[in-house]
Amino acid sequence: MSVLASAPFSAEEIASEGLKPAEYEAIFERLGRHPNKAELGMFGVMWSEHCCYKNSRPLLSQFPTMGERVLVGPGENAGVVDFGNGLRLVFKIESHNHPSAVEPFQGAATGVGGILRDIFTMGARPLAVLNSLRFGTLDHPRTRRLFEGVVAGISHYGNCVGVPTVAGEVYFDSAYSGNPLVNAMAIGLMETDEIVKAGASGIGNPVLYVGSTTGRDGMGGASFASAELSDASLDDRPAVQVGDPFLEKSLIEACLEAFKTGAVVAAQDMGAAGLTCSTAEMAASGGVGVDLDLDLIPVRETGMVPYEYLLSESQERMLFVAQKGREQELIDIFHKWELQAVVAGEIIAEPIVRIRFQGKIAAEIPATALADNTPIYHHELPSEPPAYAQAAWLWNEGLLPDCTTEGIPVEGIPVEGISADGMASDGHDVDQTPRVQSWTDVLLALLDSPIIASKRWVYRQYDHQVQNNTVILPGGADAAVLRLRSVLSGEPATHNKGCAATVDCNARYVYLHPYEGAKAAVAEAARNLSCVGAEPIAVTDNLNFGSPENPVGYWQLAEACRGLAEACTEFATPVTGGNVSLYNETLDSEGKPQPIYPTPVVGMVGLVEDLNHICGQGWQNAGDLIYLLGKAPNDTGDSISLGGSEYLSVIHKTVAGIPPLVNFALERQAQAACRYGIRQGWIRSAHDAAEGGLAVALAESCISGRQGATVTVMSEGVRGDRLLFGEGGARIIVSVDPSQRSRWETYLRDQVDGYWKYLGRVGGDELTIQTDPGEVLVAAGVAEMAQTWGSAIENRLSDSSKI
Repeated sequence: MSVLASAPFSAEEIASEGLKPAEYEAIFERLGRHPNKAELGMFGVMWSEHCCYKNSRPLLSQFPTMGERVLVGPGENAGVVDFGNGLRLVFKIESHNHPSAVEPFQGAATGVGGILRDIFTMGARPLAVLNSLRFGTLDHPRTRRLFEGVVAGISHYGNCVGVPTVAGEVYFDSAYSGNPLVNAMAIGLMETDEIVKAGASGIGNPVLYVGSTTGRDGMGGASFASAELSDASLDDRPAVQVGDPFLEKSLIEACLEAFKTGAVVAAQDMGAAGLTCSTAEMAASGGVGVDLDLDLIPVRETGMVPYEYLLSESQERMLFVAQKGREQELIDIFHKWELQAVVAGEIIAEPIVRIRFQGKIAAEIPATALADNTPIYHHELPSEPPAYAQAAWLWNEGLLPDCTTEGIPVEGIPVEGISADGMASDGHDVDQTPRVQSWTDVLLALLDSPIIASKRWVYRQYDHQVQNNTVILPGGADAAVLRLRSVLSGEPATHNKGCAATVDCNARYVYLHPYEGAKAAVAEAARNLSCVGAEPIAVTDNLNFGSPENPVGYWQLAEACRGLAEACTEFATPVTGGNVSLYNETLDSEGKPQPIYPTPVVGMVGLVEDLNHICGQGWQNAGDLIYLLGKAPNDTGDSISLGGSEYLSVIHKTVAGIPPLVNFALERQAQAACRYGIRQGWIRSAHDAAEGGLAVALAESCISGRQGATVTVMSEGVRGDRLLFGEGGARIIVSVDPSQRSRWETYLRDQVDGYWKYLGRVGGDELTIQTDPGEVLVAAGVAEMAQTWGSAIENRLSDSSKI
């Protein structure tokens, strides 16, 4: 009789745990017997993609993970890097996508809580949170509900726990209509002498359960996060955790106090897979076993069975290994903070996870079978790019209407008294001859795009100044900047160092060309850090993709990982950890999966040596000189492109083409020049040209600085739309103190000769972009740009006609 035929579970029961028939047979092989219900559940969560990376682990091995500043790399709760002067920065990014699709408030809130626990579990005090969010288009009522709920959840948890939310990104695209993305990144500063790790040790040492009680919330959340979303799963609210930020605040203080006693041997957050994951990973990491008694676990509900204990993802819980004889010392600390703390088990020599319940053994599994010896799937890369990509790559600028210095003909643009179907208000046909949309109108249309527009509606709900370490407020620069104040020495700081942080990914680029798009995400993250004067140091990534079992989905994942690995190597920014979130797909009414855009979010941290030498993106003084670093606007190479651009999407309703190709050497040159100019005090503002290209970047600098600018661009041999709205080219716009012009230009000629341009001056109340013969392409008032850009999202949320 086959293993499956003799199994005490039906095929449906096995599948409901997220396990395939072959995986059940592998479980039988590892145990030498059939599992019981609790054990089946334990394997289901631990063998999920969310926990074991069974489809992505072979690809992750190509990432660079070592560096002179890396103290802790992948494999622990978070990465740790050395910032000098005794400063050790801890950071990590993780996803809470599926829970947020089901219950946006709690899904997002507990995503923040979970990433904060990863930070303070290492012995670090959380300093800040960033987030990367993606939703469908705002004209859909469900998108509006998800967007508002997610922002409220992030705001609630972060504000209540006392950790500022300092930066992030928000994108809107129909590709995310059924499956929003909620990625949270946290940063902390080590507050203990020793980095606390997860590997258990010391036979006979007690295992402590600390924090909140255990209930039935979040049941099987890891498996839930590793499957496609369907109409049924969207009603699976028990799989969504419920958080308590006030309890987490007490847990932060209690844990840091406990770590400082030296009595904690190891610590592990109970996040995905709860007790199952924490016991298995601590045991496997230390090469020992854990014997745990569920009867000793504090609970909030009655009648719970082992399966529920082990798969619960109740929040704000931790597992400690304590030095034998010092457990009461730790228990007293947690009781002082009004938290649960009990000895629930001990470390044993046999490398197994043994679970007891009501005097019997409820589960007994080799620790490595749950944590390390998991299935690994090696998928075959398609022999050629998928058809959708090949078709998209055929697009070229020649397919667009011819344009002039006045603008571009655009069809179907309603004018007053005329509807989009060509009917006048009196019902008669009208002339539908394409009209010319001026470049100024195009710029305003792009500023009105929710992707480009101000995210003030989002970040004004966050407390971004609590702890008083936020140096640049949200919206003021291309990256967040934090003050670093070590608490270890107890003496005044002898440095003025800071940390810069950003999260970046243009998923449209990645969709069109995963390899180039992933490289561009790393390049933009490094560029954003450089624009505030920070040296890029290290990366944490969140790989949000569809199903790797689909050849197209695997091609996207594999190619993006290849691009990330190459780019992180080129920028000397090793990957210290991260998260993989696959199966981000929605099953439609016919059961067909609709995947998101492939979205490898790059979280990057950088070192600011002196907080006196940083800058934001807005113009500072009238008369300051404006320069462009990187490719010239009229460059005809493939580093600047309309392929995959926001202009192409918004104005021409087209997603096609090859996105800008990354020139690593030029990126490093331009970024180094920007950082040097800021440190010398020459540069007064810096802003990278990203979505919307040169014109949008100039407009954003005008809006931030509340003053205009007049710039001149070379236009020979290049289309007007490419000149103004082409993207890429390693480009940074800087404004410079006029008294430093000679020093600055001498430096540029020496360091980036041929890849810089003087554009014009800051001043006035209008942005004027003209060609070298003096023809005006754009003339837009700063007030009008600011109004359009600043109100775009609020207008869509308040438009009752779209509810």
